[in-house]
Amino acid sequence: TERRRARQTAYNLEHDIVPCTIRKGIRDIMEGARPAGRARGRRRVAEPAPAYGPTDPQRAAAQLRKLEKKMRDHARNLEFEEAARLRDEIRVIREQSLGLPAAVDRVG
Repeated sequence: TERRRARQTAYNLEHDIVPCTIRKGIRDIMEGARPAGRARGRRRVAEPAPAYGPTDPQRAAAQLRKLEKKMRDHARNLEFEEAARLRDEIRVIREQSLGLPAAVDRVG
């Protein structure tokens, strides 16, 4: 360690480099995972929620199955923000298209 430190110091002197501490802003680790309406600190423009009107129940159920599979795949690949976005979209489809309450979430 001392040998590397001596080499680094010599290099810095030779090239007129003054070491300094990195100064970065602190970001919220959950930024992007929360719904847009519950942002802290900064104001963000919320993306409009997709509008789902009354539709054929079989078509809506097929779309829900497809989105749930994508959501699980994203979660399996540790892409939690995308999985959360799909979860919210599924909730909207259940509420608007099928008239189901938001609290009805399947575990599986």
